[in-house]
Amino acid sequence: MEDNNQNNLDFIRNNINNTDYANEQNVEQINDSVNIDNSQVNENVQVNADKSKKGFSSIFKKISKERALIIGLVVVSVICVITSTIAIITINQNRQLEEENAKLKRKRDNYMDINAFLKPVIYLYPEEETIIDVRLGSPEKLTCIYPEYNDGWSVVAEPNGTLKANDREYYSLYYECDNIIKYDHLYEGFVVAKNDITKFLEEKLEILGLNNREAEEMIIYWLPKLEEYNYVYFRFETMEELEEYMPLEIKPAPDTLIRIMMEWKGLDEQIEVQEQILTPVERNGYTVVEWGGTELD
Repeated sequence: MEDNNQNNLDFIRNNINNTDYANEQNVEQINDSVNIDNSQVNENVQVNADKSKKGFSSIFKKISKERALIIGLVVVSVICVITSTIAIITINQNRQLEEENAKLKRKRDNYMDINAFLKPVIYLYPEEETIIDVRLGSPEKLTCIYPEYNDGWSVVAEPNGTLKANDREYYSLYYECDNIIKYDHLYEGFVVAKNDITKFLEEKLEILGLNNREAEEMIIYWLPKLEEYNYVYFRFETMEELEEYMPLEIKPAPDTLIRIMMEWKGLDEQIEVQEQILTPVERNGYTVVEWGGTELD
């Protein structure tokens, strides 16, 4: 009886030991399986992480390219706007300059008509107060005249040059007229550089008989026009030429008659001409003076 019991106990112990061993084997297998799964998980996680990094990198690269493209387009647009603005400003400035030049040309043409005698003015200096009648021989050529001209002027002239007519006082008689006669005298005259024009006119007008006030008035009228050119050709018409074109009838007749019509032509370069010989004029007694000018075509 006791032997049987002992055998049963040994059997039970062996089963328990076998069970424990089996459990230990199962635990080890489970642990190995867990380790394998963890390794695979880690590996999968790493792979996914790498893929994510690559994906994000690709996205960032794409975004960077798009941003660079956008920035480039913005820069190009800004440059185009600036360039267009500058072009528009330049065009407007050129247009304004052309308009100003056109205005200046129109203005210049108004008083620089090459087919006109411009601003001939007549001064009367009797030795005593005298009624003087002045008549222009070709009234059909007149384009502008002052004071009022009724088939001539009739004025009371004083020795200092003051003229009285129509209850007013004047210092000269003024007219302009068409010039249908074409002169070609570029072979004779003077060619003067821009910086020497004033001195030239002072010298020549004194020779031709103008006093300081008369010369000053003639110079300040013509100088702005003459100084537009590098050089200017000058010639002074003879008394015979003036009398042929615009005869001047004066009663009573003066002791000294001075008529100066200055022909001129603007030049870009200097040319050679034969110098015109001017005859000095002396003022004696009752004197009448006329000066004017015309631009040659």
